[in-house]
Amino acid sequence: MWHHERHQRICSLINTFNQLSTEKLASELGVSKETVRRDLLHLEAVGELQRIHGGAISVNKEEPPINIRSKLHVNEKKSMVKLARSQIKSGQTLFVDAGSTTTLLAEELNKLSGLIVITNSWDVAYILESCNQEEGASGSNQVILLGGKVNPQLKSTFGQQTVSEIHTYRADMALLSPVGIEATFGASSYDHDEAAVAQAMVNNADKVLLLADHSKIGKVSRVSYCPTKRVDFLISDQPINDALMMDALHQSAEVLTG
Repeated sequence: MWHHERHQRICSLINTFNQLSTEKLASELGVSKETVRRDLLHLEAVGELQRIHGGAISVNKEEPPINIRSKLHVNEKKSMVKLARSQIKSGQTLFVDAGSTTTLLAEELNKLSGLIVITNSWDVAYILESCNQEEGASGSNQVILLGGKVNPQLKSTFGQQTVSEIHTYRADMALLSPVGIEATFGASSYDHDEAAVAQAMVNNADKVLLLADHSKIGKVSRVSYCPTKRVDFLISDQPINDALMMDALHQSAEVLTG
């Protein structure tokens, strides 16, 4: 088998199974493990996969546009954000990133008071501030929209200014919705700029809460921004059947399912 044929086969296997060991790939291809290791080095260099200890994982998990994401798994997301609210106390300072799930979360946060919510999401900021402006509303939640470059597709801010502003705050909790979360690779995003914002929020929060429906469990995207051991709460809509994931989370995180 020529090297380009092996590369195509490796990519196909990794994208199908999401994660495979070097030993398994060598067996499937009928070549030595050393040959597979060289192939993985090349494929990682060109962005086709991510090497991990003993094998490789897929990184070709592009996230759909937010207007499509907002229509996917809506009921599941609503149950998840209610669970998230149960972990938040009035008076806390929160980081919230941009996404379809965190937009629904903003509606739940309006049921609490005394919060300081720091976000790069226009929708999250608008929902929270609109509630403050409603007739008879106490306006008791403070909303801070981070500055920076504009991402009109995600309706968010990003870039060095956004990240720098995050570093001026300390939050009780960062509430984030990754593209995927996997035992070894952690929480990840497809977009480098989104990952940079999320990583800054993780680094400047006492606790990290991730909202990930069943379609995101065990999935890997391009850029890892939060190791699994850093997660304090993982909220999903279904019980997690990934043994590696549960073992990784067992060390530090509380897993809640709705």
